Amino acid sequence: MRRRLVPAALLLPLALLLTACGGSSSASTDTDGTGSVTLDVGDQKGGSEAILRAAGELENLHYKIKWSTFTSGPPLLEAVNARAVDIGGVGNTPPVFAAGAGSKITVVAAWHGTSKGDTILVPNGSKLTGTRQLKGRSVAVAQGSSAHYQLVASLEAAGLSLSDVEVKYLQPADALAAFTSGKVDAWAVWDPYTSQVLQTGRGRVLTTGDGITNGLTFQVASPAALKDPEKAAAVKDYLARLRRATDWVHDHQEEWAKVWAKDTGLPYEVALASVRRTNSTRVAVAVDKPLVASEQRIADAFAELRLIPHKVDFAGFVDRRYNGGLPPSTTPARG
Repeated sequence: MRRRLVPAALLLPLALLLTACGGSSSASTDTDGTGSVTLDVGDQKGGSEAILRAAGELENLHYKIKWSTFTSGPPLLEAVNARAVDIGGVGNTPPVFAAGAGSKITVVAAWHGTSKGDTILVPNGSKLTGTRQLKGRSVAVAQGSSAHYQLVASLEAAGLSLSDVEVKYLQPADALAAFTSGKVDAWAVWDPYTSQVLQTGRGRVLTTGDGITNGLTFQVASPAALKDPEKAAAVKDYLARLRRATDWVHDHQEEWAKVWAKDTGLPYEVALASVRRTNSTRVAVAVDKPLVASEQRIADAFAELRLIPHKVDFAGFVDRRYNGGLPPSTTPARG
């Protein structure tokens, strides 16, 4: 088959690999605030820093925030483990892989949103109409990503296993090229890639993670930082600001989409679609027993597939001290 070139505008920056495995080291960016305490925060392009700044939540900081930008969740958690970063935001699967590797990480905060942006996409001309028809087909997915678990869970719901499909482990930029050139039959991915494909008319949704995956995202801290009383207090304030900023996104979707598009290079229409489908639905929830049980199911699934080296007790990787009066993790996502 003749290879079809993919327009450059379709290839999102690598910094948008929100939960994928691999990636490069961090690059230091800005420092905000004043004071003798510095909170080293790991971030991803268009992530926490951008949201906090857009919502006006970086004003009146009585401690310093030193930002470091990562391409994805796994290298960010490697930095948390190495104590190079005190806290950072990731999706629902990287902490499982980090825990499986014995990393020193602690989940301290969570948000619950819809999983409608977590999809398995097929080309518009595909004859596939249901997940069960993926048997024997090739599916692109980023190994260790939230999409990886979504693929496992979606196949299981259809009576299939990962061994029933031909898995192509590709990072999103490569997966997009393979998908648009017809080299794979399907692509398991997350927003904003879902919105990108749909907005540009390059494919359609075969199935979503809605009702299949937990829709959780996390802030993960270094245990060493949490043992430092001054840094622990800064973490508490930082999380409160993030929660307010998340509420701001829900109430200012178009405004946030403009900021996000500018910060990441996304087309505005793609950013807005992703905000409406995914980002604006997130609500701050408690790190509680149902959350641990949900993540434990992910850990058990990957341990059974031997994609993590041993069984993980996820309860040993959470800290509930910042729950406050937050609703349970099973609280429905915003409409």
